[in-house]
Amino acid sequence: MGAAGSKLEKALGDQFPEGERYFGLENFGNTCYCNSVLQALYFCVPFREQLLEYYSNNKNVGDAEENLLTCLADLFTQMLASTVEVVSKHFRVARACGLVETLVGNSILYSNDVIMFRLPIENGDTISGELEACFAFGKVEDAHEFLNFLLNELVDILEKEAQAAKSDPETSSPPEKIANGPKNGHANGVRKEPLVTWVHKNFQGILTNETRCLRCETVTARDETFFDLSLDIEQNSSITSCLKNFSSTETLNAEDKFFCDKCCSLQEAQKRMKIKKPPHILVIHLKRFKYIEQLGRYKKLSYRVVFPLELKLSNTMEDSDIEYSLFAVVVHVGSGPNHGHYVSLVKSHNHWLFFDDENVEMIDESAVQTFFGSAQEYSSNTDHGYILFYESISASSKS
Repeated sequence: MGAAGSKLEKALGDQFPEGERYFGLENFGNTCYCNSVLQALYFCVPFREQLLEYYSNNKNVGDAEENLLTCLADLFTQMLASTVEVVSKHFRVARACGLVETLVGNSILYSNDVIMFRLPIENGDTISGELEACFAFGKVEDAHEFLNFLLNELVDILEKEAQAAKSDPETSSPPEKIANGPKNGHANGVRKEPLVTWVHKNFQGILTNETRCLRCETVTARDETFFDLSLDIEQNSSITSCLKNFSSTETLNAEDKFFCDKCCSLQEAQKRMKIKKPPHILVIHLKRFKYIEQLGRYKKLSYRVVFPLELKLSNTMEDSDIEYSLFAVVVHVGSGPNHGHYVSLVKSHNHWLFFDDENVEMIDESAVQTFFGSAQEYSSNTDHGYILFYESISASSKS
């Protein structure tokens, strides 16, 4: 916090956690979707700690290129260690992270605890043309799409670094040190196992799609990985019921029959999706934006969906008593998908905080339920939980 202290610091008094920092992020023009996701990731403690460890181990490498990964690590370092002022290199802001694409001066942490986050230029432009196309300055973007882009981009960078290290015998590291998650491949044409980075270790889970032929009873299982679960929602429901529907059994018949390899023909079948391996950090995306054919456009579903502070996966995972604790919520504010605002709720050291771009304030835990949604279709309340972040209690180092 600032040297003179802040309202939040004064409000917490002796309860203010030692070594923790709470900063707002400047809005550069409809960049709230970026800010809300960054706050949630910052308070994902395992992710933050491993990102900073990576930064500490790699920031002194002379030929290291600046990229999204190093810039995110630099931002988190500034947020964690700063008091009054932060000074960093000149950056051109990348639209991909929702920030102004103009050449700006040094990154300054203002007295009201605001950090201006900037990404580096690459080859005289923003990080890539792809980012330009995906995230445009001045336009309200989708926070869920940004989160997916960010995590996948970090994985791509780590995988490229690991491949570069393996191809350079002078700089290569032992397999277990590559990207914090080695999977040493085999030679002689044997299929190599995919690299597991610390991003995977935090966010990746495995789903199993099981299809049972109703004629021969043969079960075909196909695994797929995920960084988040996107759930269909219903009015006056809960995350538990949404997860139950996600894993409900679907019958494949008529035009949707399943081709059974054993029967060598199309057969009626039953299909079910369930979680085979749960992630340490469970991210749940509520599908609040639905395309309505009659309207020819997307509509926001303001449905009331209760998300508990503690969650079990018994409805979607067999033989599991794993439990999760809610630590962050990205909230969409507004009545439609093409306009509105994003804010985030974060739990840190048993205190709930409300982040609205540069503004930070403490809220009571009971206030979280005001973001469940609206029990009626037309309501003045347009603040609805959109992305939920849960941490496995067994893997959590904090409540």
